[in-house]
Amino acid sequence: VIARGGLIKPVKSGVYEVNDRMREDLLNGVMGMHATNLGGVIAADIAAMTNALAIIADPVVVDELDDVARISGHPLFERKSIFHALNQKVVARKYAKSMNMKYDDMNLLVVHAGGGGISVGAHKNGRVVDVNQAFDGDGPFSLERSGSLPVGDLVRLCFSGQKTEQEIMEMITAKGGLHAYLDTANISTIEKRISEGDEKAAFTMYAMAYQLAKEIGGMCTVLDGKPDVIILSGELFHNSEFTRQLSRKIEKIAPLAIYADENEVDALAINAIGVMKGEIEVLQYT
Repeated sequence: VIARGGLIKPVKSGVYEVNDRMREDLLNGVMGMHATNLGGVIAADIAAMTNALAIIADPVVVDELDDVARISGHPLFERKSIFHALNQKVVARKYAKSMNMKYDDMNLLVVHAGGGGISVGAHKNGRVVDVNQAFDGDGPFSLERSGSLPVGDLVRLCFSGQKTEQEIMEMITAKGGLHAYLDTANISTIEKRISEGDEKAAFTMYAMAYQLAKEIGGMCTVLDGKPDVIILSGELFHNSEFTRQLSRKIEKIAPLAIYADENEVDALAINAIGVMKGEIEVLQYT
């Protein structure tokens, strides 16, 4: 029984058994509380009914960052690795296989833009050596997340008395981005508004592509400006105009590969099949 991995302690990439230690950390929110924390717990409960093995694959806390990527700008803060590790790793390996190459031998720039945040990872010889913290940290704004905000203005808002801590976290992680600008995060609704001449909706979608292009350009420097390919994955790339606007800004950097249909369920299935075939080792969480 395989499930999405939640906010456990940072781990290296791989498939992990949901043992007692992991279950405890998921329930206690050792790295924070999120709906994905329930995945491993539910998998373990189902597995216990059938004497099966409960596993998770590449949880969002996969941490392979180079030490220099952890530096934030002040010693009180360290940049953390929280991103769409499951999706990014699967599409990276899938692309490498399509080119008859090994993932560990390639330098890839991988973007995942699904229903939550947008993550941009620099994959260097099989490791994600730098990535924006897509949960409540930095990077481009997305459907519901604010991404990087002007720090001074954010601090002043925190102490203004206008919003509680919970309201500010919701603003950053669930009610920001397109949701905040357009009062909806539904892409179909936004596309319809654009087709009917809604200039604000069209401009805001372009701004999201603009911010993502900047993030991609900056992350490419981690790979010395020479990624083998830029992979665009996630449902947002079903939007042809958004994809066109983004592609125009980055296509001169490296070839583009688009995996718009890639999703967590397929990624989990690929890892589960690998375990059953004996191709993927099941690791122990400590």
